[in-house]
Formats: sequence, structure tokens, C-alpha cells
Amino acid sequence: MSVVPQHRTVLHVDMDAFYVSVELLERPELVGHQVIVGHPGPRSVVLSASYECRRLGVRSAMPMAAAMRLAPSATVIEPSMGSYRQFSGRIMAIFHEITPLVEQVSVDEAFLDVTGGLRRLGGPLEIGRMIRRRIRDDLGLPASVGIARNKYVAKVASTRAKPDGLLRIAPEDTVAYLHTLPVGALWGVGAKTAEVLARAGISLVSELAQTPAATLERLLGSNGLQLYELAWGRDPRPVEPIREEKSIGAEETFATDVHDDATLRRELLRLAHRVAQRLREAGRQGHTIALKVRYEDFTTVTRSRRLVQPTNSAQTVVAAAEGLLAGLGSRPQKVRLIGIRVEQLSAADGGFQMSFERGDGNWRQAEETMDLIRQRFPSGSLRPATLMPPTREEKGTEG
Repeated sequence: MSVVPQHRTVLHVDMDAFYVSVELLERPELVGHQVIVGHPGPRSVVLSASYECRRLGVRSAMPMAAAMRLAPSATVIEPSMGSYRQFSGRIMAIFHEITPLVEQVSVDEAFLDVTGGLRRLGGPLEIGRMIRRRIRDDLGLPASVGIARNKYVAKVASTRAKPDGLLRIAPEDTVAYLHTLPVGALWGVGAKTAEVLARAGISLVSELAQTPAATLERLLGSNGLQLYELAWGRDPRPVEPIREEKSIGAEETFATDVHDDATLRRELLRLAHRVAQRLREAGRQGHTIALKVRYEDFTTVTRSRRLVQPTNSAQTVVAAAEGLLAGLGSRPQKVRLIGIRVEQLSAADGGFQMSFERGDGNWRQAEETMDLIRQRFPSGSLRPATLMPPTREEKGTEG
């Protein structure tokens, strides 16, 4: 007779400085040195930083200019997104060999429910050590693993285990462990929420846990009730093996702020093709097109439009985006960033609404043909003619 575990056993596996770690496989001479992955332009942001840089205050998403002031001796490496996706796939394959209950959260982290494999694989710590060993031996990469009774506490454990560590928070120790932490350890507590809690005299998870739920709701709305549950280590969400993207998008920060419509429309076309290709690769289509515009003073506006029929065609996406851009009217400032996102996704079954416009079918066929060519020649630079750089003759005629 098998024994049913009283608690689930959930692991959160998070790769350590993933982009940097992958790059160091090709450049081992930089191990132990300050390394930043990102585009070197002054307007770009940090994608990943080595722990040597993090100790100086460098963080992901920080403007590159600010990062270089903190770590002027750092080596900056251009990102290799294809390599990161390849390693991510191999990491997830290792997880799926251990349990079918794998919820991939991002390119470099996932939750695993190993409750059903304890008798076969050993205890929680043994499984955690095995995962770290497999990733290190097979891929040469470091990983941190948190083990707990639910997803939230496992995430807390992996964060406390970094870098390159392993931590298990036993079910019976969960509340006592959480109550030693600052409120910032709770999901949903950012700088503004922390300020509100601080004004109420709450800086520790233990203090939040002893605050009546009704008081927290008055302070923070529904988020207050969620934080109260987390403070007591309660998180009923299961590990969901199929995690469908709710939206697919792309955006671009310009090297210099842009005001002219031609440049903005050209960038919208490029982004629309990138997003549409990702949609088709994922077998998805979307009902809503959203436009994001950030001005030079960092003011950001978003607009969206629901389509009559879902789409994964770049031409439909860019037409909607251009309409949203025109709907903004006269721009008060130059544009720093522009982006497109397709939302309300559903499965693309291969069918689509017929149109009276002959061009619609032609565009769809052309885009699908482009997909096939890219699959066969991935290193090529196939793109619409509008996005090709001007020829020497064309440059000579510009006024």
C-alpha cells in the first residue's frame, strides 16, 4: 500500500546569471571577472550581469550607461539569443526526464512537482542535488534550487540559495522561516507597496502576518489579502505543465529619439513581422493588437484595438498598429521606444476568415513562404523590401 504524501514537494529551479553563464562557456578566461550581457549602446539595458558586477550594484534591466558607471572595467558581450534558447530547451528536457509536471516560467527557470516521484527518485534534497548535478555535468551551467511545499515558498528558497546553491524549507518550518524575512520577500511587494506597509509600521513578514486581513485590504486592496495568505505560507496554485503565453510582443528603443512618421512606421512594420513570425511558430493567433509608445521624458502610453477576426499576419498587425499610432494625434515629444503586442491569443487551426480583398491572401501566402525559407536558411536576412537599406543610387537622390 503506497503512502500519499501529506504535502506536495515543489522545486523551483533558477539558472544563475543564465546569459552570462552561457557566454562564459565560450569565453572561460572571463570566469571570475566582471561581465555584462547586453548591447553596448548608451541607450540599451543590461540583460544579465555576473555576480562580480552584481556586487557593485549592477542589475538586469538597468540602463547600460548606469551599469558602466558602476562597473567601468566590465566586459560587455553582445547577447546570443539563439544559444540561450538552445540551452533553455536542453535544461527543460532534463526537467521532463524527472517529472511530467514542469511549469516553465521563463527561458531559465521552472517549477517542478516531484511529489509522485519521491519513491522512485529519493527524497527532496536528493532530487534537488541530482538536478543540479545533471545541469552542471551535461551543460556546464550553475543552477540554484529551492524546495518547499508550494510554488511561492520554493521560489523564496531558490532566491535564498543563490548563487549556485540548494535550500529546502521543510513544511513544518515554513511559517517560522518566512516570518524571519522582510516584507520585500513576498510576491507583489515592490517599492510602492513596501512604502505603504512601512507607513503602517510593517517591515517584516511576521508583522504583516499578525495584521488583520481586513486592515491589509483597506491598505492595499485585494493585493493585501493575497499578501496575508503568502505571509502564512499558503499558496494553493498547482504546478501547471502547459503554460500558454497570454500575449506575444516586441519593442525597440531607438538609438536617438525619433519624431518623423516614416521612421516610426518602418519600425512598426519590422516589429509586426517579428511578432507575426513568433505567433506562427507557436501556432497562435491573436484578437487584440496593442501599441506602446514611450516619449523622451519616459512618459508611456498604450492603446489597443480588438480585431473582428484573430490574426497572425504581419500585414494585419501593422495596419492596426499604424491606425493606433495615428489615433494618438500630434506627438508632444520625440519617441524613445515603440512596441507592438498581440493579445487574447488562441490556437491557430490553419483556417482564416476570407476577405474580398485579393491582397490579403497574397500577403498571407508570402509570409508563410518567408517562414519556410527562414527554416531552411536560418542565417539569412529575408525581410520585406521596405525594410531593406537604401541602395547607393537611392541615397544619392535623398534631398
